[in-house]
Amino acid sequence: MILCSALTPVPSAYMADKFGRKTSLLLGALPFIIGWILIITARSVLFLYISRIFSGLGYGIVYTVAPMYTGEIATNEVRGALSTMITLMNKVGILAQYCIGPYVSIQALAGINLILPITFVLTFIFLPESPYFYLKQDRSERAERSLRNLRSGDIRTELKNIELNVQVDMKNKGTWSDLITEATNRKALWLSIGIFTIQQLCGSAAVVAYAQTIFSKTANTIQPHHQSIVLGCVQVATCTVSVLLVDRVGRKPLLLLSALGVGLMNGTVGTFFFFQDYQKANVSSVDWIPMAALIVYIVCYAIGLSTVPYVIIGEMFPTNVKLYASCIAHIYTGIAMFTVQKLFTVVGLHFGFYTVFWGFSAFSLLGLVYMLLALPETKGKSFACIQAGLKRDVERDNASKVVTVEY
Repeated sequence: MILCSALTPVPSAYMADKFGRKTSLLLGALPFIIGWILIITARSVLFLYISRIFSGLGYGIVYTVAPMYTGEIATNEVRGALSTMITLMNKVGILAQYCIGPYVSIQALAGINLILPITFVLTFIFLPESPYFYLKQDRSERAERSLRNLRSGDIRTELKNIELNVQVDMKNKGTWSDLITEATNRKALWLSIGIFTIQQLCGSAAVVAYAQTIFSKTANTIQPHHQSIVLGCVQVATCTVSVLLVDRVGRKPLLLLSALGVGLMNGTVGTFFFFQDYQKANVSSVDWIPMAALIVYIVCYAIGLSTVPYVIIGEMFPTNVKLYASCIAHIYTGIAMFTVQKLFTVVGLHFGFYTVFWGFSAFSLLGLVYMLLALPETKGKSFACIQAGLKRDVERDNASKVVTVEY
């Protein structure tokens, strides 16, 4: 599923620009519906592969368009919280599978999951389109109507600000090459790719996918699937806290705390498996360490690295290239996630699982240094203010290069 999710961001970007964000999201539900129906009716493994291909296609559409849609309909005060909701709902879905999956058949689980995309289509169809999209299409009356549905009180000032932002963005119509040729876009792209790299190389995809495998390697008396349920509950609870904190504490502090926490906890789990598997030490008296460390890991990951990167991608780019940036970020993330999940077992079996977790720890702590030095804070800032800050950073970097060359 993850690998196939990298196929749809580019087509969905064109679809969202031509037909709208809302229409694209509604169409994005169809592959999920087809995927679950295929699992319900599956008579061979081939049906399951085809099902996951369809689900991956839908996953790519949603994760490309949804962050942009929520970023465009939200006010500055709650944009961060709304942008993190997609990740929170992802964690709720994982927890649901942990809780329901062990106790029902695959067909029954697919039937339960089928309810969700159908419900989404029946309810989301009544919600408004993004006013940014309407203004890009020169449909100002519809943009005003859309904004009235999203706001209470006087909207004239906000509508005027949106119009000005869109006009500035659309003077030079965005293309894929603008992500590289425009200095501010290039800086935003490298910042975003860097954060998504840290998100994946801290091992999150492997920990979630192989939670029961990891727990089964310890002698803990609690059943592995029960430990996974505890992990899922902690993940959802912490993501909820992140939604509340992201617009109060800020993006950068949450990311720094998150990277530090996952780095330390990866190191702890790696050390436990080093003594258990390599040194053949008796660790039965401390077999609670992996579960405790992974719970803290999930808390630290969910509070920042899980949610905030999608806020960053929605805030760093102007309207005319935001979709292209989302596409690149999702394609990159899908390939990185697939690679991490596959290499987890390969490296673990050949070099020991302690090697894998120590590697995750090293990447997390390197990411901490990178974000501390390079990442600007965007909390409570308008799109225009964020772009102005990036432009100042680029000018300062260029000035430093000139001074260095002259020296």
